Amino acid sequence: MFKSPLFIKILVLIGSLVLLLVPLSMLKGLINERSEYRNDVENSLEQSTSGPQKLLGPLIAVPITEMISVQEDGKDVSKPSSFIRYYLPDTLSIDGNQAVETRHIGIYDGQIWHTSMNIRAQFSTNNFKEWKKPGVEIGQPFIVMAVSDSRGLVKMEKVSVNEAQLTDIEPGTGLAALKQGIHVKIPESVYQDDQLTLSLTLNLMGTGTFSVVPLGRQSELSLTSNWPHPGFLGDFLPQTREVSASGYQALWQSSWFANNINATFEEGADLYREINTLPAFSVTVETPADQYQLIDRAVKYAVLLIAMTFMAFFIFETLTATVMHPMQYLLVGMSLVMFYLVLLALSEHIGFNLAWLSASLVCAFINGIYLQAVLKGWKRSLGFSAGLLTLDMVLWQLLRSQESALLLGTGVLLVVLTSVMFLTRHIDWYALSMRSPRGKPQAAQDRQSVKTVDDVNADDRDRLWK
Repeated sequence: MFKSPLFIKILVLIGSLVLLLVPLSMLKGLINERSEYRNDVENSLEQSTSGPQKLLGPLIAVPITEMISVQEDGKDVSKPSSFIRYYLPDTLSIDGNQAVETRHIGIYDGQIWHTSMNIRAQFSTNNFKEWKKPGVEIGQPFIVMAVSDSRGLVKMEKVSVNEAQLTDIEPGTGLAALKQGIHVKIPESVYQDDQLTLSLTLNLMGTGTFSVVPLGRQSELSLTSNWPHPGFLGDFLPQTREVSASGYQALWQSSWFANNINATFEEGADLYREINTLPAFSVTVETPADQYQLIDRAVKYAVLLIAMTFMAFFIFETLTATVMHPMQYLLVGMSLVMFYLVLLALSEHIGFNLAWLSASLVCAFINGIYLQAVLKGWKRSLGFSAGLLTLDMVLWQLLRSQESALLLGTGVLLVVLTSVMFLTRHIDWYALSMRSPRGKPQAAQDRQSVKTVDDVNADDRDRLWK
């Protein structure tokens, strides 16, 4: 068996398939390298503009200095103790409009978003009065708006509290725990009211994710964008959302019963440690499955595609007595590897779909010309070229339909296996494996030899009988 031509042929084909793994691995490395170049472009945009933004605010910070009694040398000594008391809004409503633009660097591109927000918050000042007692000094309260990257603060305007315009807008949050942002001092004549209604307009720029911490007892974020590929994965999914080719609209809602954010801002809380872990309404400006991700997934099917092509050639050889050299198998396999390289090169300029169509036609054309000479006829050559185009079409469908990729792939493999079993159901593999180089089955020769020995024995018996 191990010396049979069939076994040697199968072994050589398997070796050829393994050998083709080398250029496929080099191709995967090239895909990763080009993808890293694209990621470098996104990082360059982030470094030149601003990164993902997490908006914290508005909240009111009240500096408080309280005289406390401490023991020193057995005596009670009064010393001042200073801290910041945070007050969160009862209601927080943000109405945002996000515009996403694409920036090009070379052949690569990245997205920058601009979000214009109308923010409205209501505060109850009843808790402020608890600090109006002897031995306590209350400083001037101020409004805090913190962001992840202050470079994205384009403009803040129309800040008003109870219809009173506030113009004293300062950079920084005024807090040691939060460095990046802005703060606005509240005049004493304003915070004496029982209810504070804050409204402001904020323009924020960033890349990647846009997040808003729901500080209010009742918080709501309404966002409209022109980007059709949002990513809503985060701490809270939007209550309602509408996504279309022209953009999306989404509405988030939450309360302290769901997020327990108020506990973070209690006296003594380590705000610096906990600020990055606060839950938030989040949406990401996602790039749809780019060409590098799709090509990387396609390369994973390359071995299966090449193996199916080799199997088709092998079955064709078996059924038609046509002989193909392993080098011819290897050249066809290399043309299939070249298909992915052409796909990668074209996708960076004309898009994935057009690149796939172009690479498929180029590969089918090359193999059509080559197989015409190998298979001795245009009919056979065009048949195999059409089969390659069909496999490319099936593979493209597998890549585009993520939800049903397993079902579609299983169906294709089942059809292929059924076809092979049907076409080879009458083949005598034992006779085929023992076929001599001259083309006569070894089994037939053995039967002829056995027949000759029987005839000789019969002649001997005849002579003995006579």
